[in-house]
Amino acid sequence: MIGPDAIAAAVAGAVREAATTLRPDVRVALERAIAAERSPRGRQVLEQLAENARIAHDERVPLCQDTGTVWVRVEIGEEECVRGSVRAAVDAAVAETYRASALRMSVVRDAFSDRANTGDNTPAFIELAQRPGTGATVHVMLKGGGSDNSSALAMLEPAAGREGIVRFVLSVVEGKATGACPPLLVGVGIGGTFDTVAALAKKALLRSLDEPSPGPVDELEREILDVVNATGIGPAGLGGSTTAFGVRVLTAPCHIAALPVAVNLGCSAVRSATVEIA
Repeated sequence: MIGPDAIAAAVAGAVREAATTLRPDVRVALERAIAAERSPRGRQVLEQLAENARIAHDERVPLCQDTGTVWVRVEIGEEECVRGSVRAAVDAAVAETYRASALRMSVVRDAFSDRANTGDNTPAFIELAQRPGTGATVHVMLKGGGSDNSSALAMLEPAAGREGIVRFVLSVVEGKATGACPPLLVGVGIGGTFDTVAALAKKALLRSLDEPSPGPVDELEREILDVVNATGIGPAGLGGSTTAFGVRVLTAPCHIAALPVAVNLGCSAVRSATVEIA
């Protein structure tokens, strides 16, 4: 049996890690981009991002002043039982970690009727899912306003096909990339329903840039990355060949009359961390 306290402790550690330490795969992608960037101004931006990441890690300070909302995905083994309130335990951990780590509080009480700050960065936004086996996997992502505001969703007609998907993703990047702090990690969800395809796009950002994709998906990711980097938007939107570090796509079944597509942009920091609970 896994207790809510174990999940909360994993969330607290992941928040601290994600806020201050650049994900290893993103760090490698940044180093490669510095070596390959053709624009002197773009290379300078990338070098500044690398220096920022070094300082954040060494001094344990945030990679970005916008320490974001806390998105938590808990994947619980099918053989496990969880008793107690996961939500209450996670919210308590988030509140204490944000206070102790002096992270910025960025959550308002209600999007429409009460935009007063909650004062402790709760509630966290939590997804609970099952996976085979025992234990649990806890994913945490800190999403700043710039990158999440640059998201988009379209219910395409099936006839739009691959070309329509690529065209939609490109239109999102062209219209919103500069507000999301490029170079980007582009998360794309394809399939499901209107309410689930956005979750696919955000979940896609969790997959490491080092992790290969199935054949057809890998080809689509490469095609989208090529057209995105061909825009010339570049690091910080100041021009260059590195508009995105990578593209990650997740697909799902859908209705015969539908082709849902969602885009969730990850900023140059892509602040996520994963913790395994045995």
